Amino acid sequence: MVAFEQMDWEVLRALRKIADSALKALGTEGLFLFSSLDTDRDMYISPEEFKPIAEKLTGSTPTASYEEEELPPDPSEETLTIEARFQPLLPESMTKSKDGFLGGSLAYEQDPVSRLALSGLRNWTTAASPSAVFAARHFRPFLPPRGHMELGEPWWIIPSELSVFTGYLSNNRFYPPPPKGKEVIIHRLLSMFHPRPFVKTRFAPQGAVACLTAISDFYYTVIFRIHAEFQLSEPPDFPFWFSPGQFTGHIILSKDATHVRDFRLFVPNHRSLNVDMEWLYGASESSNMEVDIGYVPQMELEAMGPSVPSVILDEDGNMIDSRLPSGDPLQFVFEEIKWQQELSWEEAARRLEVAMYPFKKVTYLPFTEAFDQAKAKNKLVHSILLWGALDDQSC
Repeated sequence: MVAFEQMDWEVLRALRKIADSALKALGTEGLFLFSSLDTDRDMYISPEEFKPIAEKLTGSTPTASYEEEELPPDPSEETLTIEARFQPLLPESMTKSKDGFLGGSLAYEQDPVSRLALSGLRNWTTAASPSAVFAARHFRPFLPPRGHMELGEPWWIIPSELSVFTGYLSNNRFYPPPPKGKEVIIHRLLSMFHPRPFVKTRFAPQGAVACLTAISDFYYTVIFRIHAEFQLSEPPDFPFWFSPGQFTGHIILSKDATHVRDFRLFVPNHRSLNVDMEWLYGASESSNMEVDIGYVPQMELEAMGPSVPSVILDEDGNMIDSRLPSGDPLQFVFEEIKWQQELSWEEAARRLEVAMYPFKKVTYLPFTEAFDQAKAKNKLVHSILLWGALDDQSC
């Protein structure tokens, strides 16, 4: 008995010594993260225990492919055509390039390494898919979940998976992980611009958020905000990340998602800069990274019209020719939607912005306006001086 007690105390002292050493080396937060991974409490992280973090950092989490997520086509369902409009980044808008990177006396062009790194950006001049056909049911993820029927109340279509422990996802990736669940429709839409969209950004804010702006007996209007990015390079080139400040837009769809009346998704272009770019000069995370910002004039998806039935049936269930004897297509007449509740785009967009950036719960005012407000409310002024904006990558 004494021998066992002696051994137990020695083990406890050894474990305490290891724990003290780990705390000194990792700090409180680091030790907490280590402990959350060390499921068997042996003070050793096995490959199996490290697997969840490896999957998050590399984006290699095994998920169902898009085809596995798809339901079989229904010949009676409605479809709509989405058109992509894309104007490439204006080279002269890049802040570190004197005249842009495509001309002769350019800052980036003078460096052959930079010239090679920007080849993916230089070659991206058109949308990958000018148009695509979607079923109305593909847009079901934009419907509000139960309990979110208040106008302007945000909900997450794609919630952020970043935390204080993961920090950010790896820069050294080329191919996005297969989308799953509600990510599928976002991935399909963004793939119309470029074949390698990442629906989850490396850095916060991450994900997609939405809210209702109008409700009728049969329809919803939903506005949304998506933070996603693109990888423009493939091996053997090094990664080049293209991160628009945000994607925003709206959809009008029936409450059962069998009909889509309108859809639009776009990168706002009302500011002088609206995209962040980062590219590596090596194959590891510790490699040098170049960062710049620029302006994309147009990056937009829009429905060519409301969704219509793929197959037209008469009252007896017989198929009707979709064209008239004259050869012209049948014209559909859609009822006017009478909205019972409505919220302005500006107010809804502000609420989505606060959902992505909680610090915006505080009202920030221009310098002169702040003093007028302070005088009117008899409050002090808290002044903050920044090099750039805190939201949308200074865009």
